[in-house]
Amino acid sequence: MPITRIAVGTPAEASQPDALKAALAEFISMLIFVFAGEGSGMAFNKLTDNGSTTPAGLVAASIAHAFALFVAVSVGANISGGHVNPAVTFGAFMGGHITLLRSILYWIAQCLGSVVACLLLKFSTGGLETSAFALSSGVTSWNALVFEIVMTFGLVYTVYATALDPKKGNIGIIAPIAIGFIVGANILAGGAFDGASMNPAVSFGPAVVSWTWDNHWVYWLGPFLGGGIAAVVYEVVFISPASHEQLPTTDY
Repeated sequence: MPITRIAVGTPAEASQPDALKAALAEFISMLIFVFAGEGSGMAFNKLTDNGSTTPAGLVAASIAHAFALFVAVSVGANISGGHVNPAVTFGAFMGGHITLLRSILYWIAQCLGSVVACLLLKFSTGGLETSAFALSSGVTSWNALVFEIVMTFGLVYTVYATALDPKKGNIGIIAPIAIGFIVGANILAGGAFDGASMNPAVSFGPAVVSWTWDNHWVYWLGPFLGGGIAAVVYEVVFISPASHEQLPTTDY
């Protein structure tokens, strides 16, 4: 059971060089991801004079986030695991793949990376607004919460299947692009309703810089619930000893 492998860690871990390097890697990866993702939305607003979102704009946001996350995960994978998402870190913690203390380091670094990216965007664009995530007309906070739970479940399940599963084999090579693809696809599905965050840190940076906190709790609770559920499901059903036997390659 994954719950039996959960570890708190020791205070000394926070000062270990490898932990600090991993946190720095998460900071840089998040900065790269948010700068490109949030920046694509700001560019769209610039080109359309803050016009309403169009299908083309949604596709552009999906592609920008998918590409940027593919790169952000890739450059951090060998140092920190390339989480680039507090919900992914929480899922890894639930499965016993990372201690609580290192998770906290990651969460701080991820949130700081998002804030710095948004500050850089605000400065480099001459003061354009870094729009916070918001609910569309007719979408309640509970609707958005379900969206965030389901979308983040898919994301963290993909992380487990391609990156954390000890039986992943060669499929681990495609983990960054698979993770980018599921985020891009989920943006196409949920972007028109609640912005499709799936990532508390991505929501946190624009909220801090624009100081807009309406329904912000949705973008924390939803991803953490979805990520935690995905971690428990994958660990219990597919990773726990004697839970299943992998088919020989000749059978599929």
